[in-house]
Amino acid sequence: MAIQGILVVLSGPSGAGKGTICQELLRSYPELNYSISATTRAPRTGEQNGVNYWFISDAEFQTMINNDQLLEWAEVYGNFYGTPCHHVATLLNSGKDIVLEIDAQGATQIKKKFPQGVCIYIAPPSLDELAKRIHKRGTDSLESIKTRLSSASGELTYVYNYDYIVVNDEVQSATKKIAAIITAEKCQVVRNVTTIEGILSNFYK
Repeated sequence: MAIQGILVVLSGPSGAGKGTICQELLRSYPELNYSISATTRAPRTGEQNGVNYWFISDAEFQTMINNDQLLEWAEVYGNFYGTPCHHVATLLNSGKDIVLEIDAQGATQIKKKFPQGVCIYIAPPSLDELAKRIHKRGTDSLESIKTRLSSASGELTYVYNYDYIVVNDEVQSATKKIAAIITAEKCQVVRNVTTIEGILSNFYK
């Protein structure tokens, strides 16, 4: 029987660099699997259905909620986001590790339903730097940028619900810290009971 994989949850305020770090993790550590979220928002330039997100209608999303098919879900800036349960459960039960990029509301739900998940908060070095990153991204209207910045300080209070915080001052450095966290979590005694029992049974033969 395979040791259950680890669910790694990354979140933080918009513009903190969650997506960039997630991409770098997947590039540098191919053993990690990415859990694609479902969303009702429109695709941004370059995004593909089934690659970046599952882009679905409001009605389809509501059906998933009603049928308890989402590990977590939330409404963010007028759009819905959620994590389909089946794919995550299948990968974890086969011993594969999963990285999930979601907002703070969703991470809080997962922590309650799946406390063995590893929740990591990605924080910007400062709110000034966060503002620069959002402006540089060029995908949001001025009104949207103002909304995101005004809510960022409030979102930071969610950090106390997390297991770790990583300040994204430089992508490579932040990625290495997260990889170190995953390595340490995989060495926890509670995650290696089967291995320990196997060692002890051979020792006492």
